[in-house]
Amino acid sequence: MRCYYDFHIHSCLSPCGDMDMTPNNIVNMSQLKGLDAIAITDHNCAANAEAVLRAAEGKLIVLPGMEVESCEEVHVVCLFAKLDACLKMEQKVHAQMIDIKNKAEIYGEQVILDENDEQVGQVDTLLVTATKLSVYDIVELTHSFGGVCIAAHIDRSSYSLLSNLGLMPDDLPIDAVEISKNGKLEKLAAIHRSLSNYCVLYSSDAHYLPDISERSHFFEVAGELDANAVINALRTGIK
Repeated sequence: MRCYYDFHIHSCLSPCGDMDMTPNNIVNMSQLKGLDAIAITDHNCAANAEAVLRAAEGKLIVLPGMEVESCEEVHVVCLFAKLDACLKMEQKVHAQMIDIKNKAEIYGEQVILDENDEQVGQVDTLLVTATKLSVYDIVELTHSFGGVCIAAHIDRSSYSLLSNLGLMPDDLPIDAVEISKNGKLEKLAAIHRSLSNYCVLYSSDAHYLPDISERSHFFEVAGELDANAVINALRTGIK
């Protein structure tokens, strides 16, 4: 079965996310785009994941996740099949964050919503900061909770493994690499030949509703299409 996806979407919890990025708007736009599975990946936090899961019930698959920033300022997308596993990862991440108060007038609001798009809280600690966790720590922790790790937007000139470390470490057990939806894999692969060893995904890193991916990229899933099947496909290396 084909699974059309976008595994890198921010909600209005991320201070750089538009306030229209509410649970129902994200789900409805993803349906309009014809997607089968999406992931909610706010910066260093998963406080809106449950609301999106509830809003998506019976409509499409949602993987709870986070985009965690390492101490090397590398972004890693961490995805899980179950919300409780994601929340356990969130606890570990928050324990390794620097407590800087968010200034909404500068960075943007960090809003927590329910499944009806009603505000139920906010996060006061600035989320768009590096944690004290290394890339290796993030991968190890994610795997310990049954999740998968994707090296985010490796084609970009900042906040990526290739831009910040200069290479794909041979001893880093990353599960997949992400190319921006308009990125060029061929150019990167000509320089970094080791990329041929990785599962390659194309996701939007959407902060605005129109930026959510179209029905363009897919992978095959054997059997029933659900969150566990998606995570297992990512773990075993889809092509």
